[in-house]
Amino acid sequence: MKRTTLSLIAVAATLAAVTGVAALTTPDGTRPAAAEAPASLPVERTSLLCPTPSGSEVAETTYTSYTPAAKGATGERSQSEAAQSAKAELRPAPEAPVPGEAPPKKAKAPKAPTTVTKPGTPVGAEAKGAEAPALTGTANGTLAPGWTVQQTTVVPAGGARGLLGVTCTAPDTDFWFPAASTAKQRQDYVHLTNPDDTLVTADIELYGPEGALALQDTKGIDVPAHSTLRVLLSPLTTASAQQDVTVHVTTRGGRVGAVVGAADDAAGSDWLPASADPAATTVLPGIPADATSVRLVAYAPGDDDADLKVQLVTPTGTIVPASASSLHVKSGMTAAADLADLTRGEPGSLLLTPSDPKKATPVVAALRVVRGKGEKQEVAFIPAAVAVDGRATVADNRAKGSTLALTAPGATAQVRITASAGTQGGTPVTKTVTVKAGTTTSLPAPVPDGLKGSYALTVERVSGGPVHASRLLELPEDGIPMFTVQTLTDDRSTVKVPKARQDLKVLDD
Repeated sequence: MKRTTLSLIAVAATLAAVTGVAALTTPDGTRPAAAEAPASLPVERTSLLCPTPSGSEVAETTYTSYTPAAKGATGERSQSEAAQSAKAELRPAPEAPVPGEAPPKKAKAPKAPTTVTKPGTPVGAEAKGAEAPALTGTANGTLAPGWTVQQTTVVPAGGARGLLGVTCTAPDTDFWFPAASTAKQRQDYVHLTNPDDTLVTADIELYGPEGALALQDTKGIDVPAHSTLRVLLSPLTTASAQQDVTVHVTTRGGRVGAVVGAADDAAGSDWLPASADPAATTVLPGIPADATSVRLVAYAPGDDDADLKVQLVTPTGTIVPASASSLHVKSGMTAAADLADLTRGEPGSLLLTPSDPKKATPVVAALRVVRGKGEKQEVAFIPAAVAVDGRATVADNRAKGSTLALTAPGATAQVRITASAGTQGGTPVTKTVTVKAGTTTSLPAPVPDGLKGSYALTVERVSGGPVHASRLLELPEDGIPMFTVQTLTDDRSTVKVPKARQDLKVLDD
C-alpha cells in the first residue's frame, strides 16, 4: 500500500509540475488570468447502508429517512424540484450465509416504504422481529444533499436487550472501531454490507493491549454483491478473550458499510460506529450527566507511541478529571482507562490532545458509557467525532427524551438548530445557540410546533470555531434507563467543483 501511495503522490506531483509550468509559460507568452475559486455545488447522489437491526424476535425497529431543505428554498420550490425524478429510497440487502453456519432466515422488508419525496419532511417506517433486513439506499437529485437515515431498535428483553441506535453510514474502504471486545460477557459482531454489483473482500484485524491478535484465517471475508454479513469477533482469533479490542476493517477492490453490534450480558446492547479518522486531537461529545461508568479506549495506528492529555469539557469550562489526567498509548496497541465519577452530575465531552504539542501522534478512540446500576444498566458508545464544518443532521427525535450536546473545544461558535416537521405533521422551528470556547452546551432538542410523529434535527455552524455534536435519545423501559448516543457528522452536502475549460495548447512542444 505504501508503494501505491507513493506512486499516486508521484503522479500528482508530476501533473502539478506540468500545470504549473503551463501556467507560467503559455504559448503566446502572456500571463494567464488567475484561476477562479472552485464553485460549491450540491452533491447529486448519496449512498447509505443500514445494518441488520436485531436477531431478537421481540425487537421493534423504527426507520426515519430525511433530507434537509436547501438553504433559502421554500417548501413549494423544494417539492417541485423533488418531483423531477429525485428519489431517496432504501432496499433490503439479504444476509449472506456465514461459512459453517446455518443459512439465515429470509428477511422481510419494513412494512412501510422509507422513500423521501420532498426535502424538509421526514418519512418513517417500522419493522418487528428478527427478520428485518439490512438496507442499502441511494438518494439523487435534490434529495441527495444531506440525506440521513436513522435506525432505532428497542429490544425489551433477552441477552441483547437495550435501545440500539445508529445513523446509517456511507460505504467506505477503511474503518476503525475502538471499544470492541472479545470478552466472555460480550457478543460483538462486525456487520458488513456491500451495496455494489460485485463481490468485495474485507479484511478484519484485531488489536489488544499487547498488539495484533493472531487470527484463525487471514484470507479475508467475502461479502457478496448487494448483501450483508455478520461476523462474530471472538472466533476470529486464537488469542485469549480480551476486554478491550480495536477492530480495523479494510476492503480490497470495493467498499462496504461497516458497524459493530455490541451486546453485554449485564449492560445491554448498542451499536458501536466507526471512530473518526486517526487524529492527534479528538473530541468524544455528549457524555450524559448521570453516567455511572465511562471507559475510554484508544489505539495508535502509526509507528509512534501517543501520550494523551485527557480533559473533560463541561458546561462551565475544561477540567482535568481526577480519575485519569493522561493516557499512554503504545504504537499498534489498544489502551484503556476507567474514568470513575467523571461527570459529577454535569454533562460533558471528552477532549484528547497531545501531552507534548511538538509530538502529535494520531489516534482513534471511543467511549463505553453506562447508565444505571445492577440489573438496571444500559450501555451506549461514543466514538471520536469530526467537527461539524457546515451542516449535520440526526433523524428520529421524539417529543421527549432527545438531548443535543454541542462542544466548542477551541473558539466560541454560533450554531443554528432546526427541528424539522414531523413524520405525521408539525411546523419546523429554528433556534440559535452560542457555545462558549472550551465548553459543552447540553440542551433539550427543540421540538416542532404541533409535532406528530418523530422529526429530524439539523445543526449548522454559523460562525466561530469548530463544533462537535451528538444527540442522546432516551426511551426508558421497566426502570432501565435505555439510551443511545449518535454523533453528528458533517453531511458533505456540497462539493467543490473547479471551473475549467479545455486548452490543449499546454501540450504543444
